[in-house]
Amino acid sequence: MPTRILPAVGDADAVRSLTTLLSQLPDAEPVAPVADSTQLVDTLARLAAESIDELPEVVVVHERIGPVPALELIREVALRFPAVGVILVTSDAGPGLFQAAMDYGARGLVALPLSYEELASRVNAVAQWSVGVRRHLGAGGEVFSGVGGTVVTVSGAKGGVGTTLTAIQLALAAQASGRSTALLDMDLQTGDIAAYLDIQFRRSVVDLATINDITPRVLADAVFRHDTGLALLLAPGDGERGEEVTDRAARHIVTALRSRYEVVVVDCGAQLTGASAAAVEMADTALLVATPDVVAVRGAKRTVRMWDRLQIRKAEETTIVVNRYSRATEIQPALIQRITGTGIASTAIPANFKELQGAVDAGRVHELDSKGSVKQALWALAGELGLVKGTEAAAQQRRNGRARAGDRAALTFRRRKELGR
Repeated sequence: MPTRILPAVGDADAVRSLTTLLSQLPDAEPVAPVADSTQLVDTLARLAAESIDELPEVVVVHERIGPVPALELIREVALRFPAVGVILVTSDAGPGLFQAAMDYGARGLVALPLSYEELASRVNAVAQWSVGVRRHLGAGGEVFSGVGGTVVTVSGAKGGVGTTLTAIQLALAAQASGRSTALLDMDLQTGDIAAYLDIQFRRSVVDLATINDITPRVLADAVFRHDTGLALLLAPGDGERGEEVTDRAARHIVTALRSRYEVVVVDCGAQLTGASAAAVEMADTALLVATPDVVAVRGAKRTVRMWDRLQIRKAEETTIVVNRYSRATEIQPALIQRITGTGIASTAIPANFKELQGAVDAGRVHELDSKGSVKQALWALAGELGLVKGTEAAAQQRRNGRARAGDRAALTFRRRKELGR
């Protein structure tokens, strides 16, 4: 059986030399190379959604891949696609980097300039390891799909449009359907999930900000387990500490949650930070909540344009959720879609604050009346997005269609500069 090898190389010269050598390996079947970390993860996710057998046995990561650094990319691939063996190609083949690469999940390291014998030896060993892992997973009767948990970010076109309530109810709907669910508060300065659920907590997302290797035990220590079963990772009580959560830390945290939970819902608030930008870029689905009024629609258009300028996410890969909707409003969802150039959720959330006021004031939004129109709409939205068990297939088809329309652009230095990181 031929060994499928996927190169991830951003440098044009390195692509040519690597693919030439790979094509000469016996029983090797190199596939089209990918140029950045985002394209690699998206490609693997699409293949894994079809079947574990569609995944390449070996992924070769060049040291100058971007925008995510090579070692962090290896960690994400190892966590999300454990049946894929990763080889790091690097000019530094010293023991320090070798140990770091192994710690991050690589199965081998090849030094530059490339040697046919060394490359052939590493590819062969890693391919045999990958085949053995897949055989073991298949014998166990539970084959890991490779996709990991579904990540959904919820951002606000402006403050006060219902972002946090939407995030909480989506997470509750997923949890109630039997899917293990985590709710992450990435509104780092003004996050209110704890207030909406009336809980007292000691640990927050900040406690994970400086940890490079977030093990399941470390993650469990930082998570608050709510009575509903939700795993909560909350914003810090002291808002100024939110600056400690960098975009790199956010990537580690979201990746760790994705590897442990079937659904991860992230409340990103209405302010863009390096951390929230990283979460939006990593998300399978990025929601933008807006109300049907001029100010909110302008805010949504401004946010979509900013995400596009900073190369975080394209407009067509963003879905707007219309909150406080009424047939009587002049601004209807179809108009918002035309103005922003985004997708639009089929489920609109009706305007009925009286239904919410008591639960919001008491910090008991998890006890909303199941017969209420707002809760029913939000839980229907969760089903539309594929967060509720049994609705994943339709949502995956929608994501695959967006992915075929074009991969997200890489994060650049300009984004960090404009965000002040």
